[in-house]
Amino acid sequence: MKILLTAVNAKYIHSNLAVYSLGAYAQAYRTTDAQIVIREYTINQAVADILADIYREKPDVLCFSCYIWNISYVEELAEEFHKLCPGVPVWVGGPEVSYGTERFLREHPAVFGAMIGEGEQTFLELCEHYAKSSPEENLRRIAGIAYRGGDGFCFTVQRDVIDMSRIPFCYKDMTEFENRIVYYESSRGCPFRCSYCLSSVDKRLRFRSPALVKEELAFFLENKVPQVKFVDRTFNCKHEHAMEIWRFIHEHDNGVTNFHFEVSADLLTEEELELLGTMRPGLVQLEIGVQSTNDATIQEIHRTMDLKRLREVVARIAAGRNIHQHLDLIAGLPYEGYETFAKSFDEVYAWKPDQLQLGFLKVLKGSYLHGNAAEYGMKYRTKPPYEVMETRWLSFDEVLLIRQVEEMLEVYYNSGQYGLTIRLLETQFAGAFEMYRRLGAFYERKGYFAMSHSRLRRAEILLEFAGEEAGAAVPVLEESLVFDLYHRENMKSRPAWAADLSEWKTLTRQHCKNGKQSHVERFFYCFPEKEQRLAGALPARREQAVYVRFDYTRRDPLDHQAYWEYVTEQKQE
Repeated sequence: MKILLTAVNAKYIHSNLAVYSLGAYAQAYRTTDAQIVIREYTINQAVADILADIYREKPDVLCFSCYIWNISYVEELAEEFHKLCPGVPVWVGGPEVSYGTERFLREHPAVFGAMIGEGEQTFLELCEHYAKSSPEENLRRIAGIAYRGGDGFCFTVQRDVIDMSRIPFCYKDMTEFENRIVYYESSRGCPFRCSYCLSSVDKRLRFRSPALVKEELAFFLENKVPQVKFVDRTFNCKHEHAMEIWRFIHEHDNGVTNFHFEVSADLLTEEELELLGTMRPGLVQLEIGVQSTNDATIQEIHRTMDLKRLREVVARIAAGRNIHQHLDLIAGLPYEGYETFAKSFDEVYAWKPDQLQLGFLKVLKGSYLHGNAAEYGMKYRTKPPYEVMETRWLSFDEVLLIRQVEEMLEVYYNSGQYGLTIRLLETQFAGAFEMYRRLGAFYERKGYFAMSHSRLRRAEILLEFAGEEAGAAVPVLEESLVFDLYHRENMKSRPAWAADLSEWKTLTRQHCKNGKQSHVERFFYCFPEKEQRLAGALPARREQAVYVRFDYTRRDPLDHQAYWEYVTEQKQE
């Protein structure tokens, strides 16, 4: 009996914790001879290729893990596989099928049944059912499923939540996770009730035994896993739990592994902040959901947040220069119009996070917003990812403008490739949102959105834009772009506006002893440090040039930019 657990991930670097958790639970507790096989694919693969691989596996039972990013692939794969192997039952599970389950089964006759909610124990019992070739009516004894019965659809009783500490550790051989993100969970559920989030549906907050967590984290540390991403919805909602784990990774830091946590920054205590402040740069990164700074919006989405405290904590963490901060905003929330969203954007952007994720509201099945979408005048995409297109407060035209801002933000800010130039260019506009809006309009006017651009070409476009919008700033921006380009890498193609390298070849010979691993560049402007805030004035041009050496063997652990220093000509003895 072969049971195939199938995941279709958004990217190759992702892994699917759900299927590994199901497989580990069934392997550890099963009493039958069911063979459980896990296969992972990506949405970038052709459906025909995935289908062929699944078919070659010759499963006796086929199971899919379903999310908004892969549900259309799963639907097509299930339909085509059922044509080839009509006798093989196809099961689905995950958030995309745990709500509106009957409708899903009705619309997808190739799918035999669905696992609803947490799946570990349910999957184990399904494995035992099929391994024993039990009569179909015995499925009624398995809690937490829906399936096609002889007289329609059968829904069994709701499954009780599982004890987190009973789930076996699902990682063994880490070679199969090379160059991929490893996901881990130490808790399930969420104490908050944000109306856009499915986590708010489950108030049963549960934690994995700290002893188990530390044992498992030690495994990651021993194997020097590059990144472990905790999927806990609010990692710091229980102070003692967070502190015990943070102390452990601090005390056992291997100098390599990075741990990612999603936290509520305004809940971070003084004790937690002091500990975080002592972490090795790059050991920890934090994702912080701000979503909006509009009071009416925060209240309407039932979000609990002390904005003043959040701002203070973000600033304090940033000052430590040892923790990467990723802040989130959501466009399309209730009571958030175009102007108030622009204000939210400018406020959060001014905190200078390492990344600012601008997302659009997804009206998820099972969420409070889904059930009240009509009240808010929400029009959203029928198919996944169910992104909002219009609300009572935000028109589709305005959504399109914000989408352009989002793309420009990703290219020029979140990429980290033009950091200095963007900071300088910001001084020429009333606000950051306005700058990115105008940059997006420039891209559209020139037809650049429809093209693929190299990093150097993006820099050229930025100069074009600056020439139209901030002509007086072009000379300093030309030099700042040269700085940005070489700050990231030793460019193979020299920017057309940059000076001839032969003009300081003696300095280059003196200070670049390790070949392409270093580079010397000349500037007539002294640029501000990363931490220095700009008050609207651009640097003045110097009469005497300064020279900067970029060292690509030494990089900032947070943004991975090269170390740089000023250099002068060395006198010959």
